[in-house]
Amino acid sequence: MPKSILIVDDSEIVRGIIRAFLQIRGYTVCGEGADGFEAIEKAKLLKPDLILLDLQMPRLNGTEAAPVLKRLLPQVPIILFTMFSEAVTASWASAVGVDLVVSKPDGIGKLADHVEKLLGPATIAVEPAAVSSTPSEKTPTAQ
Repeated sequence: MPKSILIVDDSEIVRGIIRAFLQIRGYTVCGEGADGFEAIEKAKLLKPDLILLDLQMPRLNGTEAAPVLKRLLPQVPIILFTMFSEAVTASWASAVGVDLVVSKPDGIGKLADHVEKLLGPATIAVEPAAVSSTPSEKTPTAQ
């Protein structure tokens, strides 16, 4: 069974990019949220294998949500995926329950590599489209 991931970021576009990239790699995105309140509610309900959390979000930010998430699901790793990674020290991250900080400018590929290190390789659930060896339409020939 594919590992499930909860994505929490206030940008719908960022969530969509992360979701697509992780699903291509065989992971299941079990839910998404736009702020820390949604992260907590969805984590309680969905019990993901990993939580991707943005730092700067409205209502309840990643700093405020991470300790609550860690108390609820202590075995679930939390990755803080943020534009502000240089402002986050390892000791601070650990103190609030974040297992790993990944910089958004470092790219989605680096994030996916860290997800794989924490969860292990995903079982690819989507098979590539079959490539037909015969053309579906006749190609007109030049005369």
